[in-house]
Amino acid sequence: MDIVLAQEYIMNLRTYITGLLFFVAISGFSQETWTLDECVAYAIEHNLQVKNTNYNRDSSKETYRQSIRDLLPSVGGYTDYRIRYGRSADPNTNDYVNTEFFSNNYSLSANMGLFQGFQKLNSIKASKFILKATQEDVLQEKFLLAFRVMSAFYDIKFYEGLVANSLEQQEISQANYDLVAKQVELGIMAGADLYEAESNLLGDKLLVTQNRNLLTNAKLVLLQEMNLNEVTDITLQETLEPLPNEIESAPLDSLYETARGFVPLVKSQEYRVSAAKKQLQAARGTLYPSLSLVAGYGTSYFETNVDENGNIIPFKTQFNDNTSKFVGAELSIPISNGWSNHSRVKQQKIAYLQAQNNLKIQEQELFQLLQQLVQTNQALIAEYEQSNQKVEAQQLAFTIAQKRYEKGLINALDLFQAKNLYGVAQNENLQVGLRLRVNKSTIDFYSGLPIFNIN
Repeated sequence: MDIVLAQEYIMNLRTYITGLLFFVAISGFSQETWTLDECVAYAIEHNLQVKNTNYNRDSSKETYRQSIRDLLPSVGGYTDYRIRYGRSADPNTNDYVNTEFFSNNYSLSANMGLFQGFQKLNSIKASKFILKATQEDVLQEKFLLAFRVMSAFYDIKFYEGLVANSLEQQEISQANYDLVAKQVELGIMAGADLYEAESNLLGDKLLVTQNRNLLTNAKLVLLQEMNLNEVTDITLQETLEPLPNEIESAPLDSLYETARGFVPLVKSQEYRVSAAKKQLQAARGTLYPSLSLVAGYGTSYFETNVDENGNIIPFKTQFNDNTSKFVGAELSIPISNGWSNHSRVKQQKIAYLQAQNNLKIQEQELFQLLQQLVQTNQALIAEYEQSNQKVEAQQLAFTIAQKRYEKGLINALDLFQAKNLYGVAQNENLQVGLRLRVNKSTIDFYSGLPIFNIN
């Protein structure tokens, strides 16, 4: 009985230790602090859309390799085994016989294109450009994901700031409530003042709850962008690099020239224009005659092939005696084909013009985006400077109002209004500062600076 209890105790102890280690591991993982670069790197590694673009690139790579292998000769073999019944022609003598017999045929042929209007060479170049375009597509998808992660990252920092500001407002309301409660107890203030202070305190507590809910939702957005499904919460680095005292506005022309040279979306479309041009040249190649070198080897075996004594000639002897070989050249001249080759050329020319137009669209959209970023940057710089001044002024006004309230010079409504104005100024300053930070990081990216650690 004691042995059974001891074994049960050991099993329970193992279960407890295993559960404790699992809890510690989960807790340690959930309490890990993430930087922006770490969030971006994790998202890129686990994002399914990035994997899709990688598959597209791999498919284009195989297409390019096969276009090179298409230059090799085409070699094929053939064999058959046929049993004939009833009245049929003897393949050896072409006489009709009424007997059952079988035959074997073997052949090996090769075809090598010598000239096809440079179709294969242009197809190789086109597939190579497509491969380069898909490589840029992978990079573009990574950059888009990085920007979404950055936006979600700073949204969390914004709502964390809102929670901190609302907690500060709650502490102020709590201190005012405690002060009013003491003064009501001493008979200095009326009970109505306590109700007003309590109402302000409850309003601030509700605001804290609302801001925490917004923060939880913002964290969920980041976790979804990162495809981080193992946890329900994430902890980000507490401090961000301070904004410089003076933020210069980047000139639009130089910014566009720099971005135009490396933005993956534009480069990808450039490669597609080059690919469409080569595809057009390949389509024109179908209008020219094609020349091929052909060669073949064949032999056969017939059960009806007998010697002068009526014995079936052995397989090896027939295999050697029935051998046939050929070598030659084939010239194919397209004459009509229902005008299909000309139609393909016209269609490919339209595709080439469309690719050029798509490139102009991408360039236009890039210029408009940068134009908007520069204009927004100038506006946010001015807003941020004024917002800092407003926070200082509202903080001073609230401090004065609080002292006047303690001396009974103003009522609770005036104090509540001053506190709210101070809180609004803090929130506006936080929002403008983070918007300026995101806008500046975006401009730095298009300026060619290494904002994201992406290969």
